[in-house]
Amino acid sequence: MRRTTATTLALAATTSLALTGCDTVADKAGEVVGSATAAVASAAQDRMNEVKDGVNATGDVTAGPTSTDGDRTVAEITATNPKGQNADYTVLVTFRDGEGNFLDSVVVNIDAVPPGTPKTGTARSNRTLSGDPTAEISQALRH
Repeated sequence: MRRTTATTLALAATTSLALTGCDTVADKAGEVVGSATAAVASAAQDRMNEVKDGVNATGDVTAGPTSTDGDRTVAEITATNPKGQNADYTVLVTFRDGEGNFLDSVVVNIDAVPPGTPKTGTARSNRTLSGDPTAEISQALRH
């Protein structure tokens, strides 16, 4: 009986340590993912900041539904140029999960969009995204 009790207590302690270790590993993994996600968002914003003489054109651009292409999430991005001459668009696309949480950001360039005629580009995630992500236009510049 004493041996069984001692074995049971040892097993419980080991399980408790293992579970605590799993929590620590999960916390560290979450920190790494969070840091990587922040770095991706920062890099995408840096690319947007490189555009010179860009005009806010978020209203000219829409994001279509997402789908998968291999292991990546993709969305068709459509720019419709309301001006009288061709324009280039640089678009910051954000992928979010069903709860609105940030998953990824990418920058899409759609060049030489003719006046009044829609032209598309493809936003492709930087990594595999889980769940059912959506794409949204966070920023668009016409230049």
